[in-house]
Amino acid sequence: MNFEILVDDHYLKIFENTVLTPVDKKCVLSLVNDFEDQVWRHERFENFIWDNIALTALSAQEREKLTGKSRSTLRESAKNLRLTDKEGDIGQGSELAEIVLYGIMHHHYGALSVVPKIFYKQNAQDNAKGADSVHIVLEGDDDFSLWFGEAKFYNSIEDARLSPVVESVGNSLKTEKLKKENSIITNTSDIDRLVANKELAAKIKLALSPDNSMDNIKPKLHIPILLLHECSITAATKEMNDEYREKIRDYHLDRATAYFNKQINKLSGTVTNYSAVKFHIILFPVPDRKKLVERFSSAVAFHKG
Repeated sequence: MNFEILVDDHYLKIFENTVLTPVDKKCVLSLVNDFEDQVWRHERFENFIWDNIALTALSAQEREKLTGKSRSTLRESAKNLRLTDKEGDIGQGSELAEIVLYGIMHHHYGALSVVPKIFYKQNAQDNAKGADSVHIVLEGDDDFSLWFGEAKFYNSIEDARLSPVVESVGNSLKTEKLKKENSIITNTSDIDRLVANKELAAKIKLALSPDNSMDNIKPKLHIPILLLHECSITAATKEMNDEYREKIRDYHLDRATAYFNKQINKLSGTVTNYSAVKFHIILFPVPDRKKLVERFSSAVAFHKG
């Protein structure tokens, strides 16, 4: 992953004297794209999207079949995109954000795409409600962690935009929703294709079976929350320099604090074993949301043929 990382740390290490609690299992990741010839590098960002689209738009079996066939992979991936967002919709570009999250999960966290969500949303009768991303991270030779992600693409991440994110995260942590995600994982063949250690694959399936209490799963649960967002600082910048890095870093830390404050107030008293779950807020600024969505939609139409 070629994006520059400005922040990648536990919240409590960044703000040792914070009054927020509990924050011991909360992390912040801030990423930025580069500039070239005094312009934000759209093509570089878009290449990341198309290089990683198959992780969420195709099953593991389809990805295997298309290995080495880059154009076929793009065409088959594009066919599964719905692009049902309406102009001006707050959720416009949601599939784009999901692809970015899948790419970050793969490259930064070394995660396995065990449930390609866009692939499962291709059927108009199956909206694949629930988490925007589902991944497993192998922890050594005999353990794993479970990652259920949220991906948003907003024109602002000021306070008013953060409340719906908290609500969405809260809904995804309901026991019935978690069990549904677990059942999808165990009922697909992807886990057997992606986890080479068959004993570990069997262990994962057993842990995620409906007979196992979700209380046992919460300590293994990570919630990555991607906020891909339009940013006036980025729009006004022409080159990568320390001033830009510092402005974005300060802004993202401020927004991370605002988000975690809302989340703790809303969910800490309503989500069972809230303190056992690990949360990762991921922030990525872009100069013009509308332009990126339009360019992405045009590229999808081209690859769909």
